[in-house]
Formats: sequence, C-alpha cells, structure tokens
Amino acid sequence: MTEATTRYVFICGSALRGQPDHGNLQSAAFVREAKTKPMYRLHSVQNGWHPGIYPVEEGGISIPGEVYEMTVEQFDYLASNEPPNMHPKDVYLEDGSVVTAFLYPRELVEQYGWEDVSHYGGWVAYKMATAPTSS
Repeated sequence: MTEATTRYVFICGSALRGQPDHGNLQSAAFVREAKTKPMYRLHSVQNGWHPGIYPVEEGGISIPGEVYEMTVEQFDYLASNEPPNMHPKDVYLEDGSVVTAFLYPRELVEQYGWEDVSHYGGWVAYKMATAPTSS
C-alpha cells in the first residue's frame, strides 16, 4: 500500500479565491465550490482575524467554501501558516464526500466568547457585511 501523495482540503476563510491569504494555497489545484453539511458553526476568532468552525450536534449551518487538491508539501505549508489552535479534521460536505478542513476548538470559542457569525452564511459574507465603508 502506498501513502497518498495528495489530499482534498476544504477552505472556507481567508484563503478562498480573492481573499488575502489565498497565496497560502500556493499552486494547489482548485477542484470545486462546495458546502458543508449543516452541522457546523462559524465564529469570528479574535474579532475578525480568522474564522473558527467546529461541528455541533444541532443548530448547525452549511458553510460555503472551496475544495482544493493539495500535495503533501502544499498541505504542510498551509498548516504551518494557519493561526494558532487550528487543527486538521475531517469535514462532511453536502454531496456526502469527506475532506480535510482546519477547525477551531469549540472550547476556546466559548472561553473567549468569540462572536458567532453563522447567520451571515459564510466567512466572505461576514467580512463584506462588517467591512468599514469609506465616506
């Protein structure tokens, strides 16, 4: 049996296309847009620095994002550039597939009281709705 040389990764925050950290994906191959099953919550960690998602038993939403095929090296680079406390875990997409995403510990979200922004429907929608407007 050989070790996998690529993995599929769900991106739902600042590394999405058009977002400031997209370069952290290096030249990873965009596969498709996707949404998680409605079993996650989305929080604004450290007042908008990055998203924090985690699974819930009830009251979850479908989080929009993108799936990328990454080499081991690309994945390791991405992981080394993720904010503290982010960790790779399996996430479940609406189409039934299971891919890797970087989740945030629910315990830390609750400990610090980071804002639940799930009602915005995704990280980009939240950032657009809360961006300062110029006069």
